[in-house]
Amino acid sequence: MSTLKKFAGQTAVYGVSTIASRILNFFLTPIYTKVYPKAVYGIFTEMYSYASILNAVLSFGMETTFFRYINKKEGEKDTVYNNTFIVVAFLSALFLISTLIFIDPIAVWIRDGKITPLADYKTYVKYFIFILVIDALSVVPFARIRAEGKPGRYSLLKLINILTFIGLNLFFIFIIPYIIKNNLAFADAFKSWYRYQWIGYVFISNLIASSLTLILLSPELLKIKLKIDQKLLLEMFSYSWPVLVANLSFIVNENIDKIFLSHLLPADIATAQVGIYGACCKIAVFLSIFIMAFRLGAEPFFFSHAKNENATRTYATIMNYFVIAVSLIFVGIVANIELLKHFISNKEYWVGLDVVPILLFGYVSLGIYMNLSIWYKLSDQTRFGLYISGVGAVITIILNVIFIPQYGFMASAWISLIAYTIMMVLSYILGQKNYPIPYQLKQNLAYLAVSAVLVWFSFVFFKRDLIIGNIIFILFGFIILYLERATIKKIISSL
Repeated sequence: MSTLKKFAGQTAVYGVSTIASRILNFFLTPIYTKVYPKAVYGIFTEMYSYASILNAVLSFGMETTFFRYINKKEGEKDTVYNNTFIVVAFLSALFLISTLIFIDPIAVWIRDGKITPLADYKTYVKYFIFILVIDALSVVPFARIRAEGKPGRYSLLKLINILTFIGLNLFFIFIIPYIIKNNLAFADAFKSWYRYQWIGYVFISNLIASSLTLILLSPELLKIKLKIDQKLLLEMFSYSWPVLVANLSFIVNENIDKIFLSHLLPADIATAQVGIYGACCKIAVFLSIFIMAFRLGAEPFFFSHAKNENATRTYATIMNYFVIAVSLIFVGIVANIELLKHFISNKEYWVGLDVVPILLFGYVSLGIYMNLSIWYKLSDQTRFGLYISGVGAVITIILNVIFIPQYGFMASAWISLIAYTIMMVLSYILGQKNYPIPYQLKQNLAYLAVSAVLVWFSFVFFKRDLIIGNIIFILFGFIILYLERATIKKIISSL
């Protein structure tokens, strides 16, 4: 139980910071949807979708590789750190040089004949090139902080990042227009360059926030020595490249639908549809927050705990708690969707609310898959991650191409759920054959099935009624408390 307490404690710290950061960031959604038309918000959604895919490429799976090898090569932690950072730095430099050369054709391809001027897209591409490089250089130093068991420092840096980003957003969106409107100090200077409703200010804010974060990571960066162990690097490469492809496939599953919506729908509605879909996806952020916080605490914990005699039993127990938590969050978010929708301040976006329960259940499957995926990382069989995520990516791409032209973003939501569910099932089956973990399968499936049924009743049968939805949510919570009472008593007594 003390091991689980340590895991829970670190995850709680990551959770608090992640929740705070995401909620603060989430409060930008009503601002964006109020200030920017749907088509403009569609540009925001599309650009960040491309960025997510490229982030996976630049990190090259080195974050997971770092956690694996600092525990596998305990006497060579500094060497592992040097190797992982130098690989990411080399890829980032290569990316920076090659993309700066081809900014014009990249901007033309992304723009795809839309109304927004090509010059603006060139500017957006430049901003994102530097954002991606800076964020990539921060990956391994952040991984070192997590590996050293410093969730407080990790959380502080992430919080500074998001507060800087939000503060600059507010400065560009509200403060400068207020100064200009009221002819205050510096009004004339701002008038000379300020553009109303220009989405580029969001990207500038991101670039400044990322740059500040990299500067604050100086203590970790100064520990790097430009020295490579070639033999160890080759071994790490054989582990990391399947992780890269798996991560890339996962990111494709998460973001390619928004890119396809932009390119497969008629040009006059495409960016607006992407904007609606992207805004409604934000409501699912509360479940993704928990999943992210869990991953931040779980990944280093799972690797460091792998040599313990009762490791697999611990992993199964953690999975049980995880399934209970995501099931509750799933039901709770849908029960309160009539409240949460007001974070999207422009009612024109609400036509996309039907995708929210589907996306949420997809996130449930994704979270379980991420939990299950530890088996191939611990057993050095990362090629299975490549296979599983590859299947998910192929399903996502093919089905989106077939169904988006007819069904739009509703097709994307269902396809996302299907892909994540298939990945979850494949990971469980292959994991039990290659690295058996005694999961409480029947109990976990029962919680998932009950939560899905309750969500259907709340959202469809009772038509999103706020009171009835919360009654269902509270009853579900009490039922779980009753069924898990023995375990809860043990946890409370240990604390």
